[in-house]
Amino acid sequence: MSPANLGMKSRLALTLLALIAVALGAFYLGRLSGHHHPAPAGADAAEKTLYTCGMHPQVIQDQPGNCPICGMKLTAIRRTPGSPTSSGGASASAERTVKYYKSSMIPGEVSPSPGKDSMGMDLVPVYEDEAAMDATIAIDPVTIQNMGLRTAVLTNGPLRRVIRTVATIDYEEPALADVTTKFRGWIETLHVDAVGAQVHRGDPLFEVYSPELYSAQTEYLLALQAGSQTGAEGLRETARTKLKYWDISPDQIAELEQTRQPRKTLRVLAPIDGFVVEKLAVDGQMVEAGMKLYRLADLALVWVHAQVYEQDLPFVRLGQEATVSLSYLPDRKFRGRVTYIYPTLDPKTRTVQVRMEFHNPGYFLKPGMFASVELVAELSPSTLLVPDMAVLRSGERNTVFVALDAGKFQARTVRLGARAQDDLLQVLGGLAAGERVVVSGQFMLDSESQLREAIQKMMDPTRSRSAHLEHAPEAQPTDPSNAAATPATTPGKTVYLCPMPEHVAIEYEAPGSCPLCGMTLVPVAADVLAKIHPGGAVQYYTCPMPEHADVRLDKPGKCPQCRMTLIPVMPQPPQPAPEPAAPLPPLYTCPMASHAHIVADQPGPCPECEMALVPTSSVKHGPKAE
Repeated sequence: MSPANLGMKSRLALTLLALIAVALGAFYLGRLSGHHHPAPAGADAAEKTLYTCGMHPQVIQDQPGNCPICGMKLTAIRRTPGSPTSSGGASASAERTVKYYKSSMIPGEVSPSPGKDSMGMDLVPVYEDEAAMDATIAIDPVTIQNMGLRTAVLTNGPLRRVIRTVATIDYEEPALADVTTKFRGWIETLHVDAVGAQVHRGDPLFEVYSPELYSAQTEYLLALQAGSQTGAEGLRETARTKLKYWDISPDQIAELEQTRQPRKTLRVLAPIDGFVVEKLAVDGQMVEAGMKLYRLADLALVWVHAQVYEQDLPFVRLGQEATVSLSYLPDRKFRGRVTYIYPTLDPKTRTVQVRMEFHNPGYFLKPGMFASVELVAELSPSTLLVPDMAVLRSGERNTVFVALDAGKFQARTVRLGARAQDDLLQVLGGLAAGERVVVSGQFMLDSESQLREAIQKMMDPTRSRSAHLEHAPEAQPTDPSNAAATPATTPGKTVYLCPMPEHVAIEYEAPGSCPLCGMTLVPVAADVLAKIHPGGAVQYYTCPMPEHADVRLDKPGKCPQCRMTLIPVMPQPPQPAPEPAAPLPPLYTCPMASHAHIVADQPGPCPECEMALVPTSSVKHGPKAE
């Protein structure tokens, strides 16, 4: 071989070696710079990049693009479990835990295992992190402003209410009196001949002639003439009793004994002080026994009947002060007391009649008048209140949206109590003081939550909707017993009952005092009632007027000072005895009187003279406990 051929082969070998070196350098440089070469054909299926939607994980494509459902840009993922995504994601679905499966077409249809929904479509998985995000609704600030959402901070306040209603003034029924006769006769003289006349007890109303009454007077006079004969005393007593039974007054009997002459007519007297409100007697009229001739009414005390709606009944109690104003006297108000709450409800007006009693000096309160009544009541000095506008009512559930940080809102199921003034509602459970609630625009949040199933499936979908109450904060977190207050219809939960056997039929959802007797409610299981010993009922009856609080009677009736109807007073629950004060710890001082300012709570040397400290009780200059 010629030298020229050898040189050419050497150059070709060197050129081939240089190309191989360049290829190897490019390969390693690509490895170091992060570039990957196409995988072999057999591994392409295992490492192929796929694209899915973050809102609709059932959408999976092998090329980038937009979601066909919501239009969002698809996100790249790796099919190989554990491989990184093209966007730098952490890990694939193998590291995520499936919480449950839901239908992509039917809101609220879920299943703990994969399968098909009622429309035949595959159920899609919902992961733990997605379920946690579904518990709240995130809205950007611009959208919040466009929706017009307004919030308010929950605070504690008095559960107070002013009830205003219309009432009618009526006669005091026990102060009405009918005037009748117990015998047949004829009216000969009328002393009171007009309706509205004012009479006093003992005033003559009319005179009546009766043959039966004349005969009874004659019998009594004959018995008086019998003197001391045998049986005369019995005849006199019998004749006298007959006159009494016919309502002949003792003064008239005494007059008959003095004159010894029977009267043709009998004067019928007024039984009470009052006004004539009905008059049926006419001069010369024949009357039968038992016929009503007059009706008298004492107007010194009048009744006022008010109609109170059933939702306002918790704010009405016996002895409560009431204020009445009249349209024809706008410059004054009259004050009285609630004396009776009627036990029935009018099915047409859905109201309960409440009776109040008012003293009527000057007779300004006239029966038949309309009046405006105000009742001010306070059920609790401090309780959690929520605006009525913040509550969304749907069947048995009351929902409130709580505003969280970073534009997030959470739907919360709450338990409500009585309605207070200024359109506020008492919160028994589900919210806590200091939280912000949405008071305007929450209907748009409700629509959003319905689309995302945040109302129905905020918590674990396998649990009942009552789980919201178990995870929601209570209205009064300082009361540990309040956390157990749940509806009595839930088995295994706690309800509160009055220990009085007469009151155990009423179950309460929150601790407190019995509104009937004032005893402290006791917690019991909903399916188990504790054995309760019988107790007393009414302790005594007193006047509703504060100035007559010293009136205490064993039976119901009228106040002997102002004639108002007495109200019952229930016995107060026994108060626990005060705990004895803990003994003060012993103190030590220096035995030197000049070092009396040295006081310690344990023995040791005096820091000034090094003498051992002694108990303060053993020296005269030691400090004495107060």
